[in-house]
Amino acid sequence: MEQRVLGRTGRPVSIVGLGTWQLGADWGDVREEDALAVLEASVEAGVTLFDTADVYGDGRSERLIGRFLKDRPDADVFVATKFGRRVEQRPEHYHLANFRAWADRSRANLGVDRLDLVQLHCPPTPVYSSDEVFDALDTLVAEERIAAYGVSVETCAEALTAIARPGVASVQIILNAFRLKPLEQVLPAAEAAGVGILARVPLASGLLSGRYSERTVFPPDDHRTYNRHGEAFDQGETFSGVDFATGVEAAAEFAALAPAGATAAQTALRWIVQQPGVTTVIPGARNVAQARANAAAAEQAPLPPATLAAVRELYDRRIRPQVHDRW
Repeated sequence: MEQRVLGRTGRPVSIVGLGTWQLGADWGDVREEDALAVLEASVEAGVTLFDTADVYGDGRSERLIGRFLKDRPDADVFVATKFGRRVEQRPEHYHLANFRAWADRSRANLGVDRLDLVQLHCPPTPVYSSDEVFDALDTLVAEERIAAYGVSVETCAEALTAIARPGVASVQIILNAFRLKPLEQVLPAAEAAGVGILARVPLASGLLSGRYSERTVFPPDDHRTYNRHGEAFDQGETFSGVDFATGVEAAAEFAALAPAGATAAQTALRWIVQQPGVTTVIPGARNVAQARANAAAAEQAPLPPATLAAVRELYDRRIRPQVHDRW
């Protein structure tokens, strides 16, 4: 699989990675053996980046990755984790003592001496402007608890603030065919600064797979049920903030743009990796078939200009009026 350097980490990683929120079983049960099989299938397909967080299953996702990597020492996988969401979201909780404790917990979960990458996990907006926060992250690097640090953001403004920080290696941001705003300033700024971009929520919580209808019902413990209006966390994390009915209709139009031999989901992933400045897209997978299909998007031919223009037209017509200015 094609490799790109993840910003200031200097590490080449696959253009399609694996997001592991679902392996924490926070939104629908995933058996341990199934989770390990997803990790194995991803590596076999050429994936070399796993994205996780200490809050996914309260550490379950990290522990599963740690177990997998212990059993597969030959797997050359870069693990990007995140911390900060296990406490009340107040800026004063983002300090060195907590960072050390959080990093040490993730090191234990993953079974490593030094974390490849730690990302601040969508912290309160004032955190991005705090010199003390980034001094503390620099201290973790100096102490060799972590090799590098980045941020996971909700808004483009937060991303731009973080990119201006000289120690930030990467920015994780929601980017997909229903969330185009990062293309305007964030991706160009990151590319100019040598900051990597991890594109999350690439299928708009599954909408862009084209598998849902207005009659689709999700389990009560699925964030696509309980967070549609931002009841539990930022609304943008669920369907990219798009109204479900609107999203289903727009997704049907998007699916019609898929080239022969490609699924709608693969087309959505291919669209992302074609955007200048993107390092890696990190779709999730609940089973082996999904993991393999996601990785296969890297083998798809580049989308032609006419398809790219059609994606933009669909966004401007159906999605932009509803969500663009919000993020």
